[in-house]
Amino acid sequence: MNSQKLGTLAGQAIDFAPQTKVERDQAAPEAPKPRWTHIHAPDVRASVSGTAWRGMRRELKVFLGNYNALFGTGILLLVALSALLAPLVFPGDPLEMVARPFLWPGQNPAYPLGTDSMGRNVLAGIVHGARISLTVGLAATALGLTVGIAMGAVAGYFGGLIDDVLVKFIEIFQTIPSFVLLVVLVAIAQPTTGTVTIAIAIVSWPTVARLTRAEFRAIREKDYVQAARSLGFGHARIIFREILPNALPPLIVTSSVMVASAILMESALSFMGLGDPNRVSWGSMIGAGRDVIRTAWYLTALPGLAIVFTVLSLNLIGDGLNDALNPRFSEDR
Repeated sequence: MNSQKLGTLAGQAIDFAPQTKVERDQAAPEAPKPRWTHIHAPDVRASVSGTAWRGMRRELKVFLGNYNALFGTGILLLVALSALLAPLVFPGDPLEMVARPFLWPGQNPAYPLGTDSMGRNVLAGIVHGARISLTVGLAATALGLTVGIAMGAVAGYFGGLIDDVLVKFIEIFQTIPSFVLLVVLVAIAQPTTGTVTIAIAIVSWPTVARLTRAEFRAIREKDYVQAARSLGFGHARIIFREILPNALPPLIVTSSVMVASAILMESALSFMGLGDPNRVSWGSMIGAGRDVIRTAWYLTALPGLAIVFTVLSLNLIGDGLNDALNPRFSEDR
């Protein structure tokens, strides 16, 4: 019996005859073609993001458990807050003469830290100087990191002739003493805040480039990078999505030290008279007070302490980041 229709249900005939293989193949809907979704699958994204968040929580816990790092963070936040509130607390020009010269700290309540040889408010100079120091330090570090990471990533990832050429280019900058090159660059150009920032970035990026190159050379042979290549991912995706996130921990630690070094370089330039003459900075305050250091030592001691505590806070933060991000401490975390 090839076809037995025993009745209808809802106006349609019901066929109880067995279907042949050809009929089943024709009636079955076409199965969707499999697609390679890789890490775009929802379950994979959830697992990866959850693991990353748990790792960040462990690293944050290690950092918050480091009292030295918390002390450094507190000092740096205090300096940053004073720099942000400087225009509100001292709205006038910090280079303006406001009282008689050489008022010692505590002598006049209106000027808690006294005045300098020209009758300028020392506290206003220190607070406004924090703006210049932090601005130059952060901007120079950001620019140096951008150039250094780009150069080091290209050299470490591609290798070969590109690596050789870029390494030679990096070595040219490293053969010249950093501070000497810095002084020459600022002396040739006009000494402004932007010039000082660019000059500090120029002498800072080779260190970042060599560190980035070393990290990329070590990571590019990892299994997950080879798997990304086998899946047909492009060079840009592999560099920015696979290698760079895993190379960031040492770069983050280095960036804190770079900010401290940039602040010291800017202070040294201002002390030598190569800073922006229209802006007050800690280095220029020390340079202005060195002639009267025997009779008014506070003019050099107070801005010097501001530099010491700021640089110390950045070094403590760098040590805390190293303890939290260093893979050698993964078992402790």
